Amino acid sequence: MTANLAPVAEDGTALGPLVSRLKAAADPLRLAVLQVLGQSSFGVLELGEILAMRQSGMSHHLKVLARAGLVETRREGNAIFYRRALPAMDDALHSALLDQVDAAELDADVAGRLAAVQDRRAGRSREYFARLRDDGELGGDQELIADYPQYADLAWRLLQRARPGGGELAVEIGPGDGRFLVQLATDYRQVTGYEASPAMLSRAQRRVTEQGLEQVRLVRGEWPAAAPDEAAADAVVLNMVLHHMPAPADSLRAAARRLKTGGVMLITELCEHDQQWAHESCGDLWLGFDEEELLDWAQRAGLTQLESQYLAQRNGFQVQIRTFVRNGDR
Repeated sequence: MTANLAPVAEDGTALGPLVSRLKAAADPLRLAVLQVLGQSSFGVLELGEILAMRQSGMSHHLKVLARAGLVETRREGNAIFYRRALPAMDDALHSALLDQVDAAELDADVAGRLAAVQDRRAGRSREYFARLRDDGELGGDQELIADYPQYADLAWRLLQRARPGGGELAVEIGPGDGRFLVQLATDYRQVTGYEASPAMLSRAQRRVTEQGLEQVRLVRGEWPAAAPDEAAADAVVLNMVLHHMPAPADSLRAAARRLKTGGVMLITELCEHDQQWAHESCGDLWLGFDEEELLDWAQRAGLTQLESQYLAQRNGFQVQIRTFVRNGDR
């Protein structure tokens, strides 16, 4: 087992980086931090709340983890979020550590406080969608970020290449106004959409009814709570929805669990950006995602990437369109 370590560390020896990493990982609370960061990125105050620790103590532990190359920061405006650092390709030690952390069950009290923080985040997104008109119109701001016609055709082609001939069941998480549900219904015998916004659900239902798509079923509820134990799908679609979710990595893992072996996941998502107005104007919880971070989430969920393409959008935004297949060893 080899690790991609710097040749010299603070103690002046070649083994210094390895010692630093092992020391950082040898603390139960720091391991819990890595567990929690496997769900999403969090600020220091949020981490302190989740792990019942004062800010000063949490800042110390985060500094140790950062020095060992296990966490890094992401700035969104004036806010700083901590996230897990991605293992280098040849860093088997780092990768094995995260695998073990992810396999361990989260402490019940920590899980409860984590759920409370995530629900508070979700409330901000719910407030935005609650302001939509009854007809579900998003208004002009959403179209300033990513225009549906500009990415939907390419996303559909990538899904068809990944899953020729469709299949029995396709699931779309957060289908919005239902336009992509109509596409899915041409290749899949049954289609299920999970939508948390009543306004968007109403608009999607009208579209489905007008099209006479009896094979499409719409379910109101937030993912993944809305569908804990339903049938395995041939395809799962997340179109421009992860940046609205309080725990995107956890949501992606839940989506992967819904796939049959050999099933395909389509993800259309914003690349990481710095345009703060999207928080208020579009209800975005996250300003896109780093491509390598999203790939790491997918791989840890048991998915293998098939294809990825990128589209430049208006106002400097970029969309990543990616397909993955569920491995047979899960």
